Amino acid sequence: MAVVSISVPEELLEQMDDFADEHGYSGRSELLRESARSLMGEFEDSKLEGRHLVATVTVIFEFENSDVEGEMIRMRHENEDTVRSNVHSCIGGDEYCMELFVIEGSLDDVRDFVGSLRSTDGVLSISYSVNPVDDLT
Repeated sequence: MAVVSISVPEELLEQMDDFADEHGYSGRSELLRESARSLMGEFEDSKLEGRHLVATVTVIFEFENSDVEGEMIRMRHENEDTVRSNVHSCIGGDEYCMELFVIEGSLDDVRDFVGSLRSTDGVLSISYSVNPVDDLT
């Protein structure tokens, strides 16, 4: 098995260790392997390929990080063909910002958008749900 070195903020490392202990993982490596498999498999659902989809994507970042907010605005404009709605909210006593995107398009459109969000420095959390809308009637 290959050995890989990664950089992780101390706070995240502590959370990983706590999670591994609480959920019976043998250690960080097992936790990271399972996390990687889960992440890589999340868009592999063959039931979504070729379907017309709608996705809600929630992004959380620190209020003080105006660079992330600028990136969210840029991404909304660059993806105006698939972004149907975007809401900005202050949360956590105005300590954090939340962007909620509604995306409509193909699985590739959703994958690309979520991937771009994930590569944005300063993003603390991303969650989403994907639903087919081509057979709702």
